[in-house]
Amino acid sequence: MSPPWSQPLDVDRLSRGEAEIDFDVPLAELPRLRSRIAGIGGRVRGTARFAQRSGFAVAELSLAGKATLQCQRCMQPMEWALDSTTEVALIVAEADAAEVPEDLEPVLARDGRVSAGELVEEELLLALPIVPLHEVLSECAVPASAPLVADEAPEHVTQRPFEGLGELLRHK
Repeated sequence: MSPPWSQPLDVDRLSRGEAEIDFDVPLAELPRLRSRIAGIGGRVRGTARFAQRSGFAVAELSLAGKATLQCQRCMQPMEWALDSTTEVALIVAEADAAEVPEDLEPVLARDGRVSAGELVEEELLLALPIVPLHEVLSECAVPASAPLVADEAPEHVTQRPFEGLGELLRHK
């Protein structure tokens, strides 16, 4: 049985009834996050409040939690605090995106249905860093005195693979 946050919900029914849904989502179970951010962990909790506005079903999404990411500098786990509130217009066709008011972000609700997990995933794809790094170098497991990879490279030596070819051809 799939968890409640992954169940598709009827957007029109939720928005007309001004429903409020609480969620608790493990980040490692969100497929689009998993495919873009290796080794993601942590949880996010929050609320989705649905309403009607400007002819669209709207969801106000409030979320908080911590994502565990892998620092790309030291390759060690790091925590990234999550705390945001956003409003999205739930559209049923991509063509409807042009009609969405500028203060709302359009989110595609295929067949008029969306899950709390999909809403969280959309928000986190925008909120999480593409290249996670510890904010302060001293937090990184790599000592500041450690040489960079480029410093360890040997001095550049010009290679001439055909240098002796002329000599070999003359002796034949």
